[in-house]
Amino acid sequence: MDIQPYLEQQRQKIDRFLATLLSDEQAAPKALYDSMRYSLLGGGKRIRPILTLAAAESVGYAGEAVLPYAASLELIHTYSLIHDDLPAMDNDDYRRGRLTNHKVFGEGLAVLAGDALLTMAFELCSRPVTDHPFDPARRVQVIHELALGAGHRGMVGGQVLDIQAENQDISVETLQTIHRYKTGKLIRAAVRIGGILGGASPSQLESLTAYAEAIGLAFQIADDVLNLTGSREELGKDAGTDAKRGKKTYPAFYGIEGARRRADECVARAIEYLHEFDERAAPLRGLATYIVNRRH
Repeated sequence: MDIQPYLEQQRQKIDRFLATLLSDEQAAPKALYDSMRYSLLGGGKRIRPILTLAAAESVGYAGEAVLPYAASLELIHTYSLIHDDLPAMDNDDYRRGRLTNHKVFGEGLAVLAGDALLTMAFELCSRPVTDHPFDPARRVQVIHELALGAGHRGMVGGQVLDIQAENQDISVETLQTIHRYKTGKLIRAAVRIGGILGGASPSQLESLTAYAEAIGLAFQIADDVLNLTGSREELGKDAGTDAKRGKKTYPAFYGIEGARRRADECVARAIEYLHEFDERAAPLRGLATYIVNRRH
């Protein structure tokens, strides 16, 4: 499958939906909404929400009702980027080829815009809907998955481990744990949410989970490599920042080519986990390969 047309079609669908969430130009406080719009609608690959849509499709559901739940993953991802870029965290000046949120709106407003996007994700998943294909129990399960992926047992916990590991002589096992939480848990949530909403059987959900965990690690290894090999034009932000901050990465342990081989091994495992799925899982297979071959 040529994954590029699929990615572009789904990205456009997600972008249109995201634009509706912050479409009221008169909403107050205006500065907050301007800051939220700046980061949420400022580009991005939309990999996490696309994974949600693709996972639902893999078990036979391709309805539009999945979109709000898929979008919630992008809201949380965007909030994490705003906060990651702050001086207290990674202190980055550029994101997606533009100045970072705090460089444009100030640190205080950037913190609050991130907070608002995080909260909006749960608002989006819990909106009362009269004509809805998903029963309340399933929606509660999705909200629980979102909280696990984003919070102290997921992305935030991984961010703390990442900060604590700076300038430390950590093992590759510790690095893998950081990656599994910091990046992998939200990707895991994205895929599981799609499977849950799509009506996956217990066996299918188990396979989707294993797939997600494998591509989550592959995604972060690919990021480690890109941070060393990519340019600012490709990445949309400064390159080489991991080494400057004293962060251990997969290339530090295995070299660039060794890290790439390990990412490829993760992708091969991920695709094998989908052996029980038919051609409806082709986008998931294509996404796994795309994740390690991307240039940004």
